[in-house]
Amino acid sequence: MKNYKYKIFVVNPGSTSTKVALFEDDNKVLETSVTHDAKILNSFPSINAQLEYRLDVIKAFIETNNIDLSDLDAIVGRGGSCYPVQSGTYEVNEKLIDDIRNAVGGIIHPSNLGVQLGKRIQDHFGGRLFMLDPICVDEYSDVARITGVKGIQRKAISHALNLRGTAMKHCKINMMNYKESNLVVAHIDGGITVAAHENGKMVDCNDGGGGEGPFTATRTGSLPLLGVLEYLETHTSDEMRMFCVGQGGFVSHFGTADADEIYRKANEGYPEEALIWEALGYNIVKYIGSMATVLKGKVDGIILTGRYTRFESLMQYIKDHVGWIAPVSIYDNEVEQEAMAAGALRVLSGREQPKEYKGLSV
Repeated sequence: MKNYKYKIFVVNPGSTSTKVALFEDDNKVLETSVTHDAKILNSFPSINAQLEYRLDVIKAFIETNNIDLSDLDAIVGRGGSCYPVQSGTYEVNEKLIDDIRNAVGGIIHPSNLGVQLGKRIQDHFGGRLFMLDPICVDEYSDVARITGVKGIQRKAISHALNLRGTAMKHCKINMMNYKESNLVVAHIDGGITVAAHENGKMVDCNDGGGGEGPFTATRTGSLPLLGVLEYLETHTSDEMRMFCVGQGGFVSHFGTADADEIYRKANEGYPEEALIWEALGYNIVKYIGSMATVLKGKVDGIILTGRYTRFESLMQYIKDHVGWIAPVSIYDNEVEQEAMAAGALRVLSGREQPKEYKGLSV
């Protein structure tokens, strides 16, 4: 007799890997992260064209581990670039699949394959299909969208899945109610987003996909506008766009996105590496401080997550600069798979109603 109620299969495609996991209730039974050869991925004409290739990876995982999915209750596919939505668990419909396939949210990213892969698995094994907290979660107030140029508004593009998942994990560990807490959560990795969470909603965050916020290993972060205009006098807009999405940050300064290499040299006293590494921390703490002001200084906790938590001196730098605002907690690993399974479990157990995607901007 089985000792669980619900079997949940999670699919999380990323830029260089496909992660899958099997859960029985909230217990992770099996997982894998298959790293893909960049040459193979680059051989496809589009992200959508990778679907069959990544599906074969998932099938191999299922077959190799003799996983029985005949009694599968739910599949959760990572959410991609649909129209902006509120946070929560969505029951996937054809409109959602079509909008993500067509990247109506404007972001071309492998996360767009999540619900598409989930649909293929559902067609074979059955079960309900869900999406949780895609990259375009938007719970901003109107005032948070306004800029100094009419017609240009701030967009909500973030690591919402890990930001909210880690916030909920933090609240569970510390016996806090997420829907009654004020938190600043920073996802610090190859991409960096810092969000203000107010009573269970992400009310503001830097637009990590649109060039706003701290610079990263490959992205420019926020830039002085006049400096950009001067740059464009001798360079093309396409060149500038490349700085925003792949050639900025560490790549621009050092020709590499290898954060471990930059960190090592900074600690060994290389002056330029030490300066740029400190500037990374400096930019992060500025955005943590700005999100604290959004919450009027009433911050119950500051949470740091993402793979850059492995850099001890960076974590200490952040603590030294923002620890006076609120207690700082560090979570070494991302919780995306766990968060996706938990979202499905809340719906399956009746603790939460699934949301319906209607294809309209919030």
